[in-house]
Amino acid sequence: MGLLGRLRDALRREVVPALSADDPGLVVVVEAFEVGEADSAALARSPRWRADEPAVLRHHLRIPADQVERARELLAPDGWVLVAGEVSHASRVQKLDALHCSQERSRMASLAQRLGGDALGWDALQPAR
Repeated sequence: MGLLGRLRDALRREVVPALSADDPGLVVVVEAFEVGEADSAALARSPRWRADEPAVLRHHLRIPADQVERARELLAPDGWVLVAGEVSHASRVQKLDALHCSQERSRMASLAQRLGGDALGWDALQPAR
């Protein structure tokens, strides 16, 4: 690829401002815990969600204690951080849209099932405004 192509690709890349899952200023702006509700509907019903800003997508999972490390190993390569507990949380900073939320919900459900657990749903956090 030539210089012009690399420059064009660099300009197209999405720049995500620094945001951390443990940022104390984060508030829940979307919740999706109903199995039958489409992720697009969950996003559409949330007046606090800002589509043009990054968010922390947080999946709520029940993972057996003896499978937590395996879950971490499987999630880490894609930037997910798993905090274990009675209900574990897999979190990652990203821009939210219905397609990606749906893909990640499916992925988390599959992961939890393979490890003998359950995916309960997800929420998204953004800085309070």
